[in-house]
Amino acid sequence: MKPIVLLLLATIAISTTGLTGIAYAQEESAAGSADSMKLLGAGLAFGLAAAGAGIGLGQVGAAGLAVISENPALQSKVFIFVGMVESIAIYGIVMMFIILGQ
Repeated sequence: MKPIVLLLLATIAISTTGLTGIAYAQEESAAGSADSMKLLGAGLAFGLAAAGAGIGLGQVGAAGLAVISENPALQSKVFIFVGMVESIAIYGIVMMFIILGQ
């Protein structure tokens, strides 16, 4: 199996084992539930954007190093592509702040 699949399976296994315990507590008000959903949405927005940018940056970086090793004159174009991939994570941060600001 690929390492990313193993990492995903391990994350799912740890998450599901942590959710098996039952805790009885006072019920939340409607405002508390909305705040928790904001935090969850903001975390997902940034986390998924950062994960996607990390995967993309790995592929673009590897290909960029191969291009630079063959033709060093193309270094500036490689940096442009790397910056485009990193902008995905910046969009995730912006969306996180927009969600938390509402």
